[in-house]
Amino acid sequence: MSPYQSDRDRARAATERLVPGGFHEIYVAADLATCEERDPKGLYKKARAGEITDFTGISSPYEAPRDPDFVVDTGELSIEQGVERLLEFCRSRIAFDPPKRG
Repeated sequence: MSPYQSDRDRARAATERLVPGGFHEIYVAADLATCEERDPKGLYKKARAGEITDFTGISSPYEAPRDPDFVVDTGELSIEQGVERLLEFCRSRIAFDPPKRG
């Protein structure tokens, strides 16, 4: 996760120099309420209590992507649906060569 657009832009530029077309920006659109609801480790609660500093969305900003390659909207999809859509996107964009046996 890269909360700043400038970091994502640098990652895209570095990847594109090595593998043209190899960078795919995925935006997991998650409002704060959904993040807190689905937080199995209780990190948001700790951040709100001041136990964790510079926590994205609580004490540190998050800059939504300007033009992502793919969006998963966690407010509209279950975790399972979001994972399935992300896998479909990956399968459509990334060539997977299964390992050869023998």
